[in-house]
Amino acid sequence: MNEERIIELEIKVAYQDDLLQALNQIVSQQQQQIDRLEAAYRQLNDKMQNLLTEARSPGETVHEIPPHY
Repeated sequence: MNEERIIELEIKVAYQDDLLQALNQIVSQQQQQIDRLEAAYRQLNDKMQNLLTEARSPGETVHEIPPHY
């Protein structure tokens, strides 16, 4: 009886190890995806800031009413 109990516990531990490895792999993939999304966000944010800065530059007249109005 004692040996059967030990075998059951070893089987449970083996399944838990497999599950833990699978979960670690998923977490690692999710972190990589988060890193890629953050990099893409920074690029888009930088582009938007550059466009806004260019639109506000003093040399250009953006959305100004033409002189004949």
